[in-house]
This record gives sequence, structure tokens and C-alpha cells, in this order.
Amino acid sequence: MSVKVEKLENSLVKLEITIEAEKFEEALQKAFFRNAKYFSVPGFRKGKAPRNIVERYYGENVLFEDAFNIVAPEYYEDAIKVNNVDAVASPEIDITQMEKGKDLIFVATVAVKPEVKLGEYKGVKVEKKEYKVTAKDVEKAINEMAEKNARIVAGDEKSVLENGYTAVIDFEGFVDGKAFEGGKGENYSLELGSNTFIPGFEEQLIGLKIGEETEVNVTFPKNYFSKDLAGKPAVFKVKVNDIKVKELPAIDDEFAKDVSEFDTLKELKADTKKKLEEENQKRAKFETEEEAIKAVVDATEVNIPAVMIENEINDYTKEMESRLRYQGMNLETYLQLMGQSISDFKEEYKDRAEENVKTKLTLEAIFNAENIEITDKDIEEKLKQIAERYGSTGANVEELIKNPTDNLKEYIKEELKYDLAIKFIMDNLAK
Repeated sequence: MSVKVEKLENSLVKLEITIEAEKFEEALQKAFFRNAKYFSVPGFRKGKAPRNIVERYYGENVLFEDAFNIVAPEYYEDAIKVNNVDAVASPEIDITQMEKGKDLIFVATVAVKPEVKLGEYKGVKVEKKEYKVTAKDVEKAINEMAEKNARIVAGDEKSVLENGYTAVIDFEGFVDGKAFEGGKGENYSLELGSNTFIPGFEEQLIGLKIGEETEVNVTFPKNYFSKDLAGKPAVFKVKVNDIKVKELPAIDDEFAKDVSEFDTLKELKADTKKKLEEENQKRAKFETEEEAIKAVVDATEVNIPAVMIENEINDYTKEMESRLRYQGMNLETYLQLMGQSISDFKEEYKDRAEENVKTKLTLEAIFNAENIEITDKDIEEKLKQIAERYGSTGANVEELIKNPTDNLKEYIKEELKYDLAIKFIMDNLAK
């Protein structure tokens, strides 16, 4: 095999690959053996005609396409590996010579990772983030614990609906005086203040008692998933069948014992404050990193091939599909609810995708420029993080560290490039 490499504009590389005639002949023979059973030639049982007869009957080039698909991918992969071509997409192929007894010659044009011109990435100035925990923050967290441990009790004839109460209602919706599909429900439990219904609906139930009826006037959002209803005013006839009241526990030492391992409310508050401080430290660290990375990326010059942005969008779409399936929904249903098409969804993500690609390219360039090395300890720590993220047990973590798969190793090394480049930026911030 011989290869001629030519760099083109817009992060494209052209490879002219020549494969020796005898290698192409071997591929033709393989193609014949794979396909022999499909050939019918007069005078021979199906699949029993020799190759020279098949080629004479069907045409000399009958096996060319299959032979090319057998031999070309392997030689292409070798060509990009030997010539350090960092391809980011499948190549466009142009066959320039494919004949029996002659070398096979084809041109592969492929998009590659672009050259990155780094700006200032050492001594970056960022504002130090700091978030203090106040007594109000602790009180709010304790109150949220009380909310989670509240009892739901039935109301009585004196109960009046207010935010936080649950109304058990019958309802029917009308647009232009006509009932519409999906606009009716019976004994539906709706927590006021949850904002799960059309904007303005829940607020109009405040003050009602059990047995009372009312008409609720709302307007469907313009981006409502049903185009027949989007942006239209509607009237809902509503009857309150029951009221359920949230009964909060008293916040005292007994409450502390019930919701935690502590015996006193004072201890629970101290622990809550400590946890909030830890959360704030993580938040401050994350936001400082984000600001520093943005400054470095903004100072970087790179011409990103469109295919890299498309790949990022497609990866995000697949990730979203997977996440939604885990939640019992598919992407199509989600987009209907959001009033979006798949093209709208992808277009909306495009700017962020471009920013993500630029960030990855910048961090990788820093990793390479500073000759940062990945140690066994780095890999072990990353494996532990991944294992913990997916809830693996201690024994599973040990097994994962001892015997990671090749794919997992590559994934970890790729992720560590970004992690270690970020660490380098943060370790070298302006003092």
C-alpha cells in the first residue's frame, strides 16, 4: 500500500490510497466465495459456476463493489493511523482506478480535528466565588424537611383551599363553548401552587370550600403541544369534591429524632448548616471553574468543521432519548409536549453544541501543549467516580479497577484529558 496525504482547507485531509493488484485480486476471490451461491448461470447448478464463467456471464465488474468493501476499509484505517490523521467523520470516497489485474486506487477525503490556536490559559483572572450559609438558609432547609414529612389529612366543611392544599376536583374544559378532547377529569388531585395545570388555573381555586363550583378562565400557552388549543382562551367548569390538608410536624427535638440520626434539633441544625456549607463550596468551585474555562475558550481561535457540531448534536439527541426512556417517555412524546419538531430541538441546541466542541478542543490542546501525563492513580480515581455514579458496590469497584474493558479505558483517558487540563488552568490562575 502507498498513501499520498494532502491537507485541504476547512480541516479536510485528502488521502490517495493505492492497494496492490494482488491484494485486490484476493478481495475479488473472497467476494466470489461469499456470493457464489446467489449466481445462476445456464448449464450450471445455482452457486456452482466457476468465477471466470460468472464474470463472463454477469460482467467483469460484478464483484468489484463487494471486493472494494472488503479491502478498502482495512487499508483506509491503516492509512489514517500511520499518517496520524485524526478523523472526526466517515470519509467521502472517490474510486479513481478499479480494474482486474491493476492496482486499486481511491481517494478518501475526511474531516479532521482542526488546528487550535490557544490564547492565554495561564494566569487567568477570575472573581473568587463565595457563598455564606445564613440562619435563614438553615431554617428553609429544616422547613423543607418538615414539608417532606408532612401528613396529608382530609379537610372538613370549614376547610378553605389555599396554596399547598390539595383539591380533589371534577373539571371540564370548553373552547368557543365546545368541550374539547382531554379536557375532562373526575376526582383529580391537584396541589395548589404546584404549577402543574395551565397558568392561572390553580390560583382561581383559592378560597373555595368542599362542594363549591366555579368557572376558571385561562388561556392556553402559545407553545402548547396541541395546536388546536395553543393560544386559545378556555373556560373550565370545576367542582371541589374534597380538600386534603398538609399537616406539618412540630419542629422540635422529636422531629429531629424522626428525620435524622440526631437527638436534638440543635444537632440537626448544626449538621444541616455543615452540609449547606459543603454544597456552597462545591457550587463556588464549579462556578469559578466555569468562568475560568469560558475565559480560556473565548481566547482560543479554531475553525470547527460542521460535522463535529452535527456529531455533538446527534450525541446529545441520543443521550436525551436514553434519559427520557429511563423516565418512561420517548423523544417524540416529549417534543409534542414542548410543541417542538426534531429539527427545532436540534437547531435550539446548535449554539451550545458548538460551544461544547470548542471547549473540548481547547482543553485537549492545553493537555497536549503542557505534555500532561495520565497516571494509574488518575485512572483509578476516575473508575471509582464512575462506579459510585452508577451505584456499584465495593467489590464491583475493585473488579472494575483491576479489569476495565478497552472501551472503558479509552473513555476514561478521554475524560481525564479534559479533567487534567481544567486542573492545570485552575492551578495556574492569577494570584
